[in-house]
Amino acid sequence: MPASAQVAGASPILCFSHLRWDFVWQRPQHLMSRFARDRRVYFIEEPIFEGDAGIAPDGAMLRLDRSPTGAPPASPTSGVTVVRPVCRDPGTGGGPVLDRVYARLIAGLVEADGLIDPVAWFYTPMLLPGIELLGDIRVVYDAMDELTLFRFAPDGLAGREEQLLRRAAVTFAGGASLGEAKATRHPRVRTFPSGVDTNHYRQALDPLLPLPEDLSSLPEPRVGYIGVIDERIDYELLHEVAARRPGISWVMVGPVVKVSPDELPVAPNLAYLGQKTYAELPAYVRGFATCMMPFALNDATRFISPTKTLEYMAAHRPIVSTGVTDVVRLYGDVVRVAPDAGTFADQVDGALAESREARDARALLEQSHLARNSWEHIAKGMDSEMHLAFGERQRGHR
Repeated sequence: MPASAQVAGASPILCFSHLRWDFVWQRPQHLMSRFARDRRVYFIEEPIFEGDAGIAPDGAMLRLDRSPTGAPPASPTSGVTVVRPVCRDPGTGGGPVLDRVYARLIAGLVEADGLIDPVAWFYTPMLLPGIELLGDIRVVYDAMDELTLFRFAPDGLAGREEQLLRRAAVTFAGGASLGEAKATRHPRVRTFPSGVDTNHYRQALDPLLPLPEDLSSLPEPRVGYIGVIDERIDYELLHEVAARRPGISWVMVGPVVKVSPDELPVAPNLAYLGQKTYAELPAYVRGFATCMMPFALNDATRFISPTKTLEYMAAHRPIVSTGVTDVVRLYGDVVRVAPDAGTFADQVDGALAESREARDARALLEQSHLARNSWEHIAKGMDSEMHLAFGERQRGHR
């Protein structure tokens, strides 16, 4: 079959990600592990700097992991290769040097592995130079967040994104608000809010699933959060609700990123349990009487569509959230929304006192959301959109 005739589903994917494969298991890992069931996927990360490595650009090398770990049993990764450029730190102003590293090494990878007509899939525009030597490669941009609004966004990110939007045959958006924003800048935007592995989180419904020791040692009732702990969390709200409800254990499960531990509020009934593996998370959710999303309403959360909303639903735990736009728009029929700390604490009280009848009614609504938002359904929808977009691009080039 000629390369130009290959369908998207048969083509290898070069996935350029700002998130490492073995970090929190989220949108990139969910989608790429599923795409890897019928094609080769190369998950290309940001560089690793080592003092005894070669000097970039010519001395840089690729470290390939063809059997990456960290996936849940439902997401085999036999088709995934994790790709990490390794070199010495080029220091301040070394961006152009690293651009040349990616261009050279990725072109060499494509040739060495005999990849025919690959698809370049981007989560970060900063790695766009990785395809510089690959000619008229087909490009997908999956904008899972508005990275330009995040703390410590790299210089040049906005400009790189403009270049990526010009190259991409199709742009996917990780939420409704983000999709509307990107649609003003790209002619083919398709919104796919993040999905859920329902069977994975349903394990939290099993009364025999053991609770983790660091959680079971905390007094009940427990109200918990799972996810990255960063600039998107409303720490003032978290401190206040812990003070307002001293009889509740407020539990934060996840890695602390881009904020100093000194910024985290401290209280006797507020616990930070650290990062856990994806496989461990259902056991933590099982130990929560209510799940929470204490997000700050700031630039970093303006366009987010939190994956954890559906994950909490799959465990049929009541959810209390601040007024994140996409949470209210998409899941306002299920999630209890609070505009301030006092209301947040009151909503938690209501969730803890939820009747069996109210819980059953909520579970029915949750099932409808879960049925529409499986990762399998999303991956298939994206694959279909790739077929259409690439086909239109080929016809337009005739």
